[in-house]
Amino acid sequence: MSNPILVAKNSTQEIFLLPQMANRHGLITGATGTGKTVTLQTLAESFSSMGVPVFLSDIKGDLSGLAKTGGGNAKVDARVELLKLENFTPRAYPVTFWDVFGAMGHPLRATVSDIGPLLLGRMLNLNDVQQGVLSLVFKIADDNGLLLLDLKDLRAMIQSVGDNAADFTTEYGNISTASIGAIQRGLLEIEMQGGENLFGEPMLNIADLMQTDSKGNGMVNILAADKLMTSPKVYSTMLLWLLSELFENLPEAGDLDKPKLVFFFDEAHLLFSDAPTALLDKIEQVVRLIRSKGIGVYFITQNPADVPDKVLAQLGNRVQHALRAFSPRDQKAVKAAAETMRDNPALDEEATITELGVGEALVSFLDEKGRPGIVERALVVPPHAQIGPITPDERKQIISGSLLAGYYEKEIDRESAYEILKGRTDVKQPPATTQDAPSGEASQPAPTSSGGMLDGLGSMLSGVFGGNGGGVLKSGATSRNRQGMGEAFAKSAVRSIGSAVGREIIRGVLGSIFKR
Repeated sequence: MSNPILVAKNSTQEIFLLPQMANRHGLITGATGTGKTVTLQTLAESFSSMGVPVFLSDIKGDLSGLAKTGGGNAKVDARVELLKLENFTPRAYPVTFWDVFGAMGHPLRATVSDIGPLLLGRMLNLNDVQQGVLSLVFKIADDNGLLLLDLKDLRAMIQSVGDNAADFTTEYGNISTASIGAIQRGLLEIEMQGGENLFGEPMLNIADLMQTDSKGNGMVNILAADKLMTSPKVYSTMLLWLLSELFENLPEAGDLDKPKLVFFFDEAHLLFSDAPTALLDKIEQVVRLIRSKGIGVYFITQNPADVPDKVLAQLGNRVQHALRAFSPRDQKAVKAAAETMRDNPALDEEATITELGVGEALVSFLDEKGRPGIVERALVVPPHAQIGPITPDERKQIISGSLLAGYYEKEIDRESAYEILKGRTDVKQPPATTQDAPSGEASQPAPTSSGGMLDGLGSMLSGVFGGNGGGVLKSGATSRNRQGMGEAFAKSAVRSIGSAVGREIIRGVLGSIFKR
């Protein structure tokens, strides 16, 4: 059994987070500048010390200091003395840096197919009709065994579906040209913001987040998110995909003495803002069930009201920093925050929330039986590592010395939808000439493609089965009004083959087109 984590202390008692309850999730809230980031760092250090890996996003660049030994901070020294913390020794923690753009850490990528249409549609800000068309594009790609790995694959697939929409109407339904255009414009906007860096291979291996160092300390995985935050929906979608990957890939673990990994979701309001009901339901499902996989999820945001009630009910461990009540709306938020914690008869929580100083909080953790503890006012224990960022040279040294150095930096571009579709487009028939025609016969035009994605292979099979569709009739005229029986059979066979391949393309619970 791991030792309890000392998180806060007041004049009468020490307040601990029990490791066996850490995977019951948590919430850190408070106004800007009240100490949320330092509380996050304190918790991350404590989990790392007990051998639990951590993943967190660094919005302001401050959390890189976890990699460097603290000391020399007057505020930290004053807090240590005030709380009478014995044997408080500054230290550093093992850190792996990640960056979607590959500049501030190892590149972090996902494939388009793995993210799926639901999350991608939210990233592109699509409406219901456009979302439906995007789902059809994914379904057609799956049925035909076309891998969607990066944005150029998706763009090529969307263009091909749009150009041949009539071929898919009977089997898949109407595909609006306007929706195709809206999706393409959304992808163009994502590309202009640098979002294409998120998609591709090698895709992140979840096991690389769950490492320990030679001393048994859990690895602290820090995502550089200052630039990524300029595209809030890209940021929140990527973190949500990571949660989905953890949920899909980890086995059931039951009740553990400590979590396998703790995931901190900073600026959590971005996750739930304007999210469709279907996505909110799946988020609630993941948060509710991922506990059994040994994963603890901690949301960091300004106000508990930023989190939907269904998700909020799953967050048993609470740290509430100060809120300011300058308007009627703020006053309602303060009251709602006070009501989300177990009441302390000796404390007026609603009044106290507005009086808390920097680094001071109302704290309520689950007890050994899983019951919310009575809320207490206390000062948060200071971090042992440096508060504030390290230098760019120090960051580069850590990145180059990582065990992962050089692996994710080598981008892979294997054959996928773009290459296959482009190959079909580039196939050119040799021009027919009168010079090679036998004497007495009229020259005949070369067969032309009907424009469908399956025509290349379909035409080949139709020749085997004796179909004339798209080919040359005995009279020398090209058939444009009907397809031959052999061609129809061939296309049906190709679709069957594509469906069999498509069924092998697995997509996570948040990336799936349908619940599987």
